Amino acid sequence: MKKLLILIPFMFLAFNSFTQDIKYGEGLFEANFIVDMMYSDDLKNYKLTASGEAGPYGRAYLSYEFTSLLNVDGQGEFTGTAWAQNGDQLESAILRGIYRRKGNIFKLYTLDNLSNGKFILATGELDMVKKTLNFKASYVE
Repeated sequence: MKKLLILIPFMFLAFNSFTQDIKYGEGLFEANFIVDMMYSDDLKNYKLTASGEAGPYGRAYLSYEFTSLLNVDGQGEFTGTAWAQNGDQLESAILRGIYRRKGNIFKLYTLDNLSNGKFILATGELDMVKKTLNFKASYVE
């Protein structure tokens, strides 16, 4: 028993030494959107469109599809696309993430692949009552 108690902390340290941290890059920014439309074709999956300002990317337009493939109440995954225009500069993105609902707030965690070769890691809140979708985002190194 004594050997087991000594072994457990070493196992914990060994597992932690092999983990990877996602490194946030420079340029933390906010992206704030208004939900333009939300609908469902089948009452299981929901689709959403939103538009607003996405920090250095200017005006942005998003579309999402929310699903719950594991059928866990109040949580699931989403996929989506986005495009943004800042002056004459156009960018597009593929959006992938997970969500968890608490009351009328959906907490979103997303990792986005941009057409400029960058990745963005963001956390956000979708409020269906206020029709707002707000993110804090950063580049991933």
